[in-house]
Amino acid sequence: MDKKELLNKIKEDNVKFISLQFSDVTGTVKSVDMPVRNFPDALEDGAWFDGSSVEGFARIQESDMRLTIDQDTYAVLPWSPEERRRARVFCDIYMPDNTPFEGDPRGTLKRMLAKISERGWMLNIGPEPEFFLFKRGNGSGVHPVPHDVGSYFDFSANDEAVRVRTELMEALDIMGLDVEVGHHEVALGQHEIDFRYGDALRAADNILTLKYTVKAIAAQNGLVASFMPKPIYGVNGSGMHCHQSLFNEQGENLFFDDSDEFKLSKLAYSFIAGQLKHARALTAVCAPTINSYKRLVPGYEAPVYIGWAQTNRSALIRIPRHNEGRDKAVRAELRFPDPSANPYLAIATMLGAALDGIDNEMTVPAPMNNVNIYHLTPEELVEKGIESLPGSLAEAMRELENDDVVRNALGKETYEAFSRAKWAEIEEHRMKVSDWEVERYLETA
Repeated sequence: MDKKELLNKIKEDNVKFISLQFSDVTGTVKSVDMPVRNFPDALEDGAWFDGSSVEGFARIQESDMRLTIDQDTYAVLPWSPEERRRARVFCDIYMPDNTPFEGDPRGTLKRMLAKISERGWMLNIGPEPEFFLFKRGNGSGVHPVPHDVGSYFDFSANDEAVRVRTELMEALDIMGLDVEVGHHEVALGQHEIDFRYGDALRAADNILTLKYTVKAIAAQNGLVASFMPKPIYGVNGSGMHCHQSLFNEQGENLFFDDSDEFKLSKLAYSFIAGQLKHARALTAVCAPTINSYKRLVPGYEAPVYIGWAQTNRSALIRIPRHNEGRDKAVRAELRFPDPSANPYLAIATMLGAALDGIDNEMTVPAPMNNVNIYHLTPEELVEKGIESLPGSLAEAMRELENDDVVRNALGKETYEAFSRAKWAEIEEHRMKVSDWEVERYLETA
């Protein structure tokens, strides 16, 4: 839509307020709200805001920042009441001198995508974010209670979880996501809603949209929606597998080669090799919380070991099977990201690692088909040269510090802001006393 069409659409939708949205470095959605009467001016000139109070943005002396509206991201918020109907647009962040703010996560991804656009390529991402629905009303305690008793792909005609998930899918459709499928996941109360793959920037926008839409609809149903990677001990955690492929300007899948055993092109193999090489540093951005490393352990379907395969879901990167003649479906599924990640930064670094593989014509090791890596002994892992992901956020951050390729994909400003935020999280966690410590040591120490 051009500006005139957008303003007419806003009027037709009876919108009263517009939320100008962006994210901080940790992936938290921020919003500047305005009455609809002020929106035409904001479309022309942007909207000023104080960046000094936003995580990772600006020092006090550099606080003035401008939101520039991406009008193609307009969507009505379906849970807002009709008399106060709200819509949202995503924004890019600029400095007073009209230069893009280097610490803007969305801008960070756009800079990386510009590099492949120069080559005539487009990165497509199909994300699969998982989440839990928990009951409210469990007192003042923090231990969550699952909303249902279903398991993987379970169906019941009277299932309350199905009703809520259907409501979620309807809301996401209204928000402009092309929802493909929703289903119950392995753990009690765990769900997944997948939307059609698309260009990487829109995919990242859609991940943020899905997260706050799911939270809003869950709250209307008296539930708590959580994208925490491992909210419950002893059951599967929530991941965000990312299906990736590169297309050219003619719409051809550059990952496809019909003559190859796995139908993968040389470009695809180098793409995968780059991500495998930088996997340990990527983990800091793609699994960026203390809790992420409670999910990345053997035994709960989360990938831990660095390798690739077609038939093996314990591998870090999997090549999903596809029907004959569907060359556009050939893709590489990166399995270790989780939904706590800032999607802009996660995709930017995933692409940066892949480009290093492509530009240096890296080759992949042998695939890990027909072997369950979880069952290998430590000696066998060493013998096969199979490395594992970091075991903690601190270990992952040290890997990131030493990886120029992944750090450069973030950019200096974004990396420094991200590093400050994550080391502060690590230090805060280090000083906290957990339930486990009390149970273990209170009487035995």
